[in-house]
Amino acid sequence: MDESRPTDRARRVPRPIDGARLNELALAYVARFATSSGKLADYLKRKLRERGWEGRDDGSAPPDIAAIVERMVAAGYVDDAVYARAKGGGLLRRGYGERRIAQALGAAGIAEPDRAGATGDAAERRSAALHMARKRGFGPFARGPFTGGSRGAELPDPAQRQKQVMAMLRAGHPLESARKLVDAASIEAAELWAGEAQEGDADE
Repeated sequence: MDESRPTDRARRVPRPIDGARLNELALAYVARFATSSGKLADYLKRKLRERGWEGRDDGSAPPDIAAIVERMVAAGYVDDAVYARAKGGGLLRRGYGERRIAQALGAAGIAEPDRAGATGDAAERRSAALHMARKRGFGPFARGPFTGGSRGAELPDPAQRQKQVMAMLRAGHPLESARKLVDAASIEAAELWAGEAQEGDADE
């Protein structure tokens, strides 16, 4: 290979972006991904940083990202409430708690009203906590020999119990829920606790 010849990558210099091109990028992005207005705006800002914009040398202003995002919202291509519900539901099914879900939605630019409606009700949040405990082998779901006793399973040592509680907290579950599951006397007791919550409960 002749190293004196520039590679294809070196020869390709991305063209600066104008308003029309940025709008095309926005359309392609929303066609490919379910997204929020905040994530779309971040994507377009990144493209402008990477490529620059036509007219930058003469001091003209860059394309109006906010206006492009507003057009995508008005056209129904971006709906923060729908995105929040889908994202929140997915995280609940994976075992994450309310606080972690709210953080993820906030990072996606979802406003507080839409975040509040996407973190599940009390029953869904307890179910998510139970799912995580089962998946990670916490509390009565611990993998190991049964030894009898009041819990019906081998009790974790205090350090192990603390690690399990902390893992539940990092996943966004409240301390009370973490303790209830890690300290549950049996799998049946954990499942009963998860099934007790009614929509609107605030005991977590």
